[in-house]
Amino acid sequence: MPPMLTAPRSLVAELRSRGVADARADATTRAVYSSDASLYRVQPTAVVFPRHIDEVLTTLEVCRERGIPLTSRGAGTSLAGNAIGRGVVIDFSRHLNRVLELDAEARTAVVEPGAVHATLQKAALAQGLRFGPDPSTHTRCTVGGMIGNNACGSRALAYGRTADNVTHLEVVTGAGTRLCLGAEGTPPSPETDALRSLVDAELGTIRTELGRFGRQVSGYSLEHLLPERGFDLRRALVGSEGTLAVVLEAGIRLVTDAPHKTMVVLGFDTIGDAGDAVPAVLPFTPTACEGLDSRIVEVVRTRKGPQAVPELPGGAAWLFVEVSGEDALEVADRAARVSRIGAVRWSRIVTDPLQAAALWRIREDGGGLAGRSPAGAPAHAGWEDAAVPPERLGDYLRDFDELLLAHNLTGFPFGHFGDGCVHVRLDFPFQYDGGTAAFRSFLTDAAKLVAAYGGSLSGEHGDGRARSELLPYIYSPAALALFGKVKGIMDPDNVLNPGVLVDPEPLDANVRVAEAGPLRSGLAFGYRHDGGDFSQAVHRCTGVGQCRVANPDNRTVMCPSYAATREEKDSTRGRARALQEMINGSVTGGAKDGPPNWRAPEVHEALDLCLSCKGCASDCPTGIDMAAYKTEVLHQSYKGRLRPASHYSLGWLPRWARLASVAPRPVNFLTRLPGVRQLALRLAGVDRRRKIPAFAAQTFQDWFASRPASEAGAAEDRPQVLLWADTFTNYFSPETGQAAVRVLEAAGYRVRVPDRPVCCGLTWISTGQLDAARKILRSSVETLAGYAADGIPIVGLEPSCTGVLRADAVELVGPGAAPVAAATHTLAELLAKTPGYAPPSLSGTTVVAQPHCHHHAVMGWSPDAALLEGAGTTLRKLGGCCGLAGNFGVERGHYEVSVAVAGQQLLPAVHAAEPDAVVLADGYSCRTQLEDLTDRRGIHLAQLLDRAAGSRRR
Repeated sequence: MPPMLTAPRSLVAELRSRGVADARADATTRAVYSSDASLYRVQPTAVVFPRHIDEVLTTLEVCRERGIPLTSRGAGTSLAGNAIGRGVVIDFSRHLNRVLELDAEARTAVVEPGAVHATLQKAALAQGLRFGPDPSTHTRCTVGGMIGNNACGSRALAYGRTADNVTHLEVVTGAGTRLCLGAEGTPPSPETDALRSLVDAELGTIRTELGRFGRQVSGYSLEHLLPERGFDLRRALVGSEGTLAVVLEAGIRLVTDAPHKTMVVLGFDTIGDAGDAVPAVLPFTPTACEGLDSRIVEVVRTRKGPQAVPELPGGAAWLFVEVSGEDALEVADRAARVSRIGAVRWSRIVTDPLQAAALWRIREDGGGLAGRSPAGAPAHAGWEDAAVPPERLGDYLRDFDELLLAHNLTGFPFGHFGDGCVHVRLDFPFQYDGGTAAFRSFLTDAAKLVAAYGGSLSGEHGDGRARSELLPYIYSPAALALFGKVKGIMDPDNVLNPGVLVDPEPLDANVRVAEAGPLRSGLAFGYRHDGGDFSQAVHRCTGVGQCRVANPDNRTVMCPSYAATREEKDSTRGRARALQEMINGSVTGGAKDGPPNWRAPEVHEALDLCLSCKGCASDCPTGIDMAAYKTEVLHQSYKGRLRPASHYSLGWLPRWARLASVAPRPVNFLTRLPGVRQLALRLAGVDRRRKIPAFAAQTFQDWFASRPASEAGAAEDRPQVLLWADTFTNYFSPETGQAAVRVLEAAGYRVRVPDRPVCCGLTWISTGQLDAARKILRSSVETLAGYAADGIPIVGLEPSCTGVLRADAVELVGPGAAPVAAATHTLAELLAKTPGYAPPSLSGTTVVAQPHCHHHAVMGWSPDAALLEGAGTTLRKLGGCCGLAGNFGVERGHYEVSVAVAGQQLLPAVHAAEPDAVVLADGYSCRTQLEDLTDRRGIHLAQLLDRAAGSRRR
């Protein structure tokens, strides 16, 4: 590869001078684009975000002139390191992401390379059509990326691979020639003429070594260039991993989905037995035939709860088989016959679409959930998607399990068994000396094993940096030489994605995890699930990109700022990459083996728009907790230093509230005066468009202490409950606490309140003042521990504060906080456990519910949903975030993003709601955002139940 002759800044200047508007070489961008979903990290020189094709062509021209590598990138979900490179990375997903045409009659679509699969699918489904290939990353992967890897997904049995569904490709070769390749033939050009001559000379090699079975994705698919296949360069380029040409536009074949579908779950004793059964299933022409075993099912059950695993038939391994067709009776008959194939021991026919969807979700989440091995260690890609002919799958799976034992590795194989494709992530010991050598040793032996079965190193993800070096195990020297000649014709200067497929880089070079040492000393949080290692915690991010789903559904929160900005640095993955680079000391200025540069501007830029919503802690399948990592960075950065103004104003809010409560009316009067208000907001570091909240005339604590005994409902024989009045309930919205008292007493409880205000330290935590937070929280845990020891449940009303007791307290204070965490409940959780409790009727009430992000992420909102539905409401549950997120949305510099986040789900839903609909928002932040941005007011669940009970009493 020619040396790079241009420094990052001069390269960007050159690109911009020639019309490439959005070219970046800042350290933040280079850090977040240093990796994809693979094990590897390679820092790019620059990243380009083209707005039209001319900018792509200009970028390639500049790279060719200067000998700079160019790598195409879609969503960055490549598991083999196909989407990273040292030179220029072109991100097509930001601007070139449109569905240009959709012809329902012809069943075709035309898309730009950055078009997201789910966007195309949504447009197609509206016409009764679909794009056949459906990888598990369909909510964020791009069509260009699918073309690069020849992506397949679980329904390739019915609809084929990406190569089978491309009607035309418009590309530019590495030599700079622009080609439009369609089904009608390949136009003449210097490259195509040279390829024809090469193929004529290599017919024997191509016919005997390539295209032997459907999932032979490794190497180049040159079988499509055979004369009997019409010299179809369009299909031959699919799966070439961006090493031969850059895709500018793609035509896509669409198909109709069969109207009738039935799922059959077949149970077996072992995963090898499940593999043996595949040949008996295939004659029934299934749409899908997926395999998995109890190892991954147990991970789903542990990670997402028992409710995430619907009833399975007996066995320790299963095939999920989908049969479909035009005739419902014929489909039912075929499903019944599948359930009775000779090798099966247990079976279940699933006709309920919701149950089938839940089962498919286990399989779909497999790639992310597999980030932890069965042994509980971090698990990695690398040997990720090998494939063998389906008739040999069972024996291969048994031998593969033996290979894992021999190398002392664990993982859970699963995948597209009908195609012979097996996915797995393994706990390579990168944390130890010799870990990289163990990685190389296993991959070499695994390549030998798959070669012995006549298989392919890759079945759909491509070879990339992980497996290109292993191609000699499955291909002859003649085939490898042929690949090199094709590369030389299409990309003579080796500009396009060098080091992949042809002349590969070593598979153990640039392994991200292996290059990052442990970081355990001087930390504020315990990181107990990661062995106290901050490095291991941030490396939980495997890059699967769930955080890049730009339109989260009503089941998810993550990642609100990315959905607002569409910037990679504002995704959970982008932030994790910046932190990983900080730890290894590369882009962000620290020493590789020294302490990290916590104050690196690049890290703070990446973390700036993190709302600390904790959505990633529950919605990311790897369990990463960016809110905690951001807090740790702020703590380390400002320890012993002057902090931003908002850290003293908003971070110390409980102190100011306690002082203001001495004379709330004069304080409220002063803060409403125009001059005083603006000055106060400015000094506090708060955006001038925000309001200063009013302090309550009487705190909840004072109200409760002044209650007449006749109102207390304090019968001694009632079970006790401790109602914990947090700062927001006590000083700003005591009416919420008052309503909760009445609801709990109506449910049969004797309500107690701590003798003094108990603060969880949330505002100190969110601003990174963790020494103070630990001191405050330790005192509060000591106060609450006596109640927990006496078996008295603790009810929290503010979700973010309740979440601190349930999760952060153990991380900050230690295991001594665990009894308090276990005793702490939300109001809905406690009422659900209360014998004989029935909520007051809310029949006829429409509820638009905005669950607080921490409620969703830490406690879960399903008890609330069950209570509301049981009360007879018409429930419209929103996903996403309100956008205020504690101090985030009021700090200067965050207002526009805060409003944009609210505009994703909350504001449209509230504006569309009927006038008499109830807007339910337990979070004080959520209610404040509503008051600031709409004319509607939100209420707490306690207030809703109290009102309904009051109406019933009247």
